[in-house]
Amino acid sequence: QVQLVESGGGLVQAGGSLRLSCAASGRTFSMYAMGWFRQAPGKEREFVAAISWSGGSTIYADSVKGRFTISRDNAKNTVYLQMNNLKPEDTAVYYCALDTVPWGKSSHSYPGDFGSWGQGTQVTVSS
Repeated sequence: QVQLVESGGGLVQAGGSLRLSCAASGRTFSMYAMGWFRQAPGKEREFVAAISWSGGSTIYADSVKGRFTISRDNAKNTVYLQMNNLKPEDTAVYYCALDTVPWGKSSHSYPGDFGSWGQGTQVTVSS
């Protein structure tokens, strides 16, 4: 089973940038699509971005499109989320997760399709 550990969160001013990392254990990491989700206090977990196993295809939530970039390095067993032009509404705990559905067979944005969640990393954007 793949274990995931997120890092890179922190406090940043609006307009700033952060890069989140998600390190995976296990030799099967490169076989799976990966996703990032976030959850703000009192709100449901929401989809942020997903990337295919090869890194050749990506999907973004409308709220982050053009500001966030998901990428992966299969040689390092790591997936990244580059977040630019951050807004206070981006404040949340960010989670990475392994997509259990083959790429192209779902919307890749439904939390129920993802397994092996990380523990999360806090991102706080001040105004």
